Amino acid sequence: MIGAIIGDIAGSRFEFNNHRSKEFELFTDDCEATDDSIMTLAVAKAIMETDKAKAPSAKAKALSASSCEHDSDYYTLLSEMTVKYMQEIGRKYPHCGYGGSFARWVLSDNPKPYNSYGNGAAMRISPAGYAARTEDEAKALSESITRVTHNHPEGIKGAEATAVAIFMARHGSTIKEIRDKIDSCYYPMNFTTDEIRDSYEFNETCQDTVPQAIAAFLESASFEDAIRIAISIGGDSDTVAAITGSIAGAFYGVPEDIKNRALTYLDDELRGVYEEWTAVAGSGNTRINY
Repeated sequence: MIGAIIGDIAGSRFEFNNHRSKEFELFTDDCEATDDSIMTLAVAKAIMETDKAKAPSAKAKALSASSCEHDSDYYTLLSEMTVKYMQEIGRKYPHCGYGGSFARWVLSDNPKPYNSYGNGAAMRISPAGYAARTEDEAKALSESITRVTHNHPEGIKGAEATAVAIFMARHGSTIKEIRDKIDSCYYPMNFTTDEIRDSYEFNETCQDTVPQAIAAFLESASFEDAIRIAISIGGDSDTVAAITGSIAGAFYGVPEDIKNRALTYLDDELRGVYEEWTAVAGSGNTRINY
């Protein structure tokens, strides 16, 4: 999850002023945490609160020790918690870069999905990839979180592709295995970032953001290199880099100095959600694996 936040912050100053090179200062005073980070943390909060509410009893744990399956009530509650925390947290940051439809959804008294296939579905989904214990669970978590706004098939697909790539990266898959999965199940990965760098333009759809972000990860040699490649291709730089960073962080890990610098851009409330997530992950009492 921290990888997505780092990508968002590093890419924030280039969103409308693309930088077509890997050479730039990673963090400056012009960087900020945008809606990508805020909604990622809201999703993390939703997963944690759902897990608390649905924590199994000791007897249930014993009976299902070998099972990783959730029942339908879990996923229904997760969708409800996603709405709750994306609205509750999101309303505190009205000027963080929401798109028009999502801004209206955040403020709505009766929020409904609006058939979106925007790249917001993928930029916020990384906690699902970290929380999942199986690939099928990554898909189910992703859909339950995504469908509350982005219920268009392309929105569901973009989020799922990202969550599955994160899950695979966390569980020892090679770059080739991740590439083959995305290429066969989600998007044709028949291009390189060098081939698109001069022509890639700002695009807010999943189908024209997620494959490009994944390609940046697939070509990388380290976490930082992945972020730099993602930003260098242009487009919706903070979101491209957030998606890339979420996968790269799972695959390579995140250098402490980069993580610590990025966390200085979060205010106390957002930092509190992040610290709660890391505390839960380290407690040994949950399936979340930071």
